[in-house]
Amino acid sequence: MAVTPLFHLAFPVRDIAEARRFYGGLLGCREGRSSDAWVDFDFYGHQVVAHLAPQECRSASTSAVDGDDVPVRHFGVILTVPVWQLLADKLTAAGTKFIIEPHIRFKGEVGEQATMFFLDPSGNALEFKAFADMNQVFAK
Repeated sequence: MAVTPLFHLAFPVRDIAEARRFYGGLLGCREGRSSDAWVDFDFYGHQVVAHLAPQECRSASTSAVDGDDVPVRHFGVILTVPVWQLLADKLTAAGTKFIIEPHIRFKGEVGEQATMFFLDPSGNALEFKAFADMNQVFAK
């Protein structure tokens, strides 16, 4: 049986309790192992680790993509359109301040996708996107 590789990402946060509220509470990520200095989260089936390193938290440079200033340093996941819409609605209802509001990028073009960007409390940029046709993820 083939096993799909899982992605692992470690990133800095300014406060572990704040990261738990954001990733565990708002985003609903199940918590794994932890210590006073780090915490693992199940980020849609992938392992992300919030490490206490306030000195490493900083804003990201941006790059123009389809008319938006996209944070260069960011991470996220590709969801199905219905799950993406549910998350967009949940974040909007929670008063999330979006860097890039939920919308459709590359409309009518190869790679058309729903996207949204926002920051975690430590300033890490996250992108959640969805494709109506998953064959478009790597289309040229």
